[in-house]
Amino acid sequence: MGKPTGFKEFGRELPGKEPVPQRLQHYREFVERYSDEKLNQQAARCMNCGVPFCHHGCPLGNVIPEFNDAVYKKDWAEAWAILSSTNNFPEFTGRICPAPCETACVLGINQPAITIEEIEKHIVEIAFEKGLIKPRKPNLRSGKKVAVIGSGPAGLAAAAQLNYAGHLVTVFERDEEPGGLLRYGIPDFKLEKWVVDRRVKLMEEEGVVFRCHAHVGVNVHINDILREYNAVVLAGGSTVPRDLAIPGRNLKGVYFAMDFLKQNNKRVAGRDFLAYGQIESNILAEEVMATGKNVVVIGGGDTGSDCVGTSNRHGALSVTQFELLPKPPAERNEFMPWPTYPLLLKTTTSHEEGANRQWAVATKEFIGDENGALKALRIVDLEWKITEGRPANFSEVPGSEREIPCQLALLAMGFLHPSHQGLLNDLGVELDERGNVKASEKDFRTNIGKIFVAGDMRRGQSLVVWAISEGREAARKVDEFLNNQNSSVLETKDASLLYQPG
Repeated sequence: MGKPTGFKEFGRELPGKEPVPQRLQHYREFVERYSDEKLNQQAARCMNCGVPFCHHGCPLGNVIPEFNDAVYKKDWAEAWAILSSTNNFPEFTGRICPAPCETACVLGINQPAITIEEIEKHIVEIAFEKGLIKPRKPNLRSGKKVAVIGSGPAGLAAAAQLNYAGHLVTVFERDEEPGGLLRYGIPDFKLEKWVVDRRVKLMEEEGVVFRCHAHVGVNVHINDILREYNAVVLAGGSTVPRDLAIPGRNLKGVYFAMDFLKQNNKRVAGRDFLAYGQIESNILAEEVMATGKNVVVIGGGDTGSDCVGTSNRHGALSVTQFELLPKPPAERNEFMPWPTYPLLLKTTTSHEEGANRQWAVATKEFIGDENGALKALRIVDLEWKITEGRPANFSEVPGSEREIPCQLALLAMGFLHPSHQGLLNDLGVELDERGNVKASEKDFRTNIGKIFVAGDMRRGQSLVVWAISEGREAARKVDEFLNNQNSSVLETKDASLLYQPG
């Protein structure tokens, strides 16, 4: 490495952030950049470890020590070449990835880990600034056409890789702009949408075609796609949220978290989300604001945290976040040995902005007023039995049941599986026991010959970095399939399954 003693000389240091009172007044990103000196020091902390376990921790297999060394040497062309060889979108992962690479960092055994995620973001942004990132247009085209359904991280990665391989790629997106989760699920204060626009524009210059307002299975017939394209990649994500079937669920004021976040992202972008919601079933048709309300976010994950940050920017009267599970430890224990990914207490920037976080709490009832609007929650504390470091089962704590004021409840309890209605039912693809599209990691191929699947639609709700990895791997299998395929669109495995009646 460039500085073998760097990890002894410099401590882990994250970039500064805009003070909370200022950043709550807007939706822009608020994490500052390293100075040149600080970036050099943080890269210098990467030590010459014998086996860099960060490779194993990263789902993309990023070549981390090598790009850290290039950053230390200020060789930005080399740093970008190394990073982009494994990661199509480091501008996304550098902002929103939980950095499993850092939990596997060898230095992390007895010191704070390398700031890999921040270094990654700096590489891509510096590469853009220096003009190192240019459209990569294939020299030859195969003439084979691929349809990618869904423009989230898995769909974008599959589209990019297939385009680089020389195939003609069209991405179908049900919403008005590409990006999927990146555009509509992640708040702007974590990922500003000009970052997504910049990447989409680059992909268009490289030859990828985006068709928006193209909801396959609703206003675009899958049979038309099957007839026109040599292969199809399903990358629609996991979109059916986990519900909370308790009394009062239908009261005005109880909403799914992603509906709340998507509407706010459209509001920030200046879109007429109310008019759009009246014609599309995948967005709220009524305006939902947290302003002046007691907000309760049910669910302790990242989506819940995003609801906390958004509610605070709305000017909520109070924000409370419930988690069903007990409070996780702040440090590794015997059941979370290095280099496994530890389930530790995570305090996000949204939590820093203000939230009453409570663990081991269950919601038993949504309570409404005489007008059918939510006014309170009935909750109860839980006592968990811990087996081998993990919560096993729970019981309610006697006498802990109580009511708390609440005018807006946001359900952020994760997602079950992709929507089956429409596209998947029309295709007749096989599903696994969890309701995801069935396909192995070996070939990402469904039971229908030329239809592949990637991302959350196959593996279930997961990380953006896993979605990118899945998109890349699925693209490789599609490319192999197309290279072995007869020129006729019809001559594929299980050809009888390619078309549905009508």
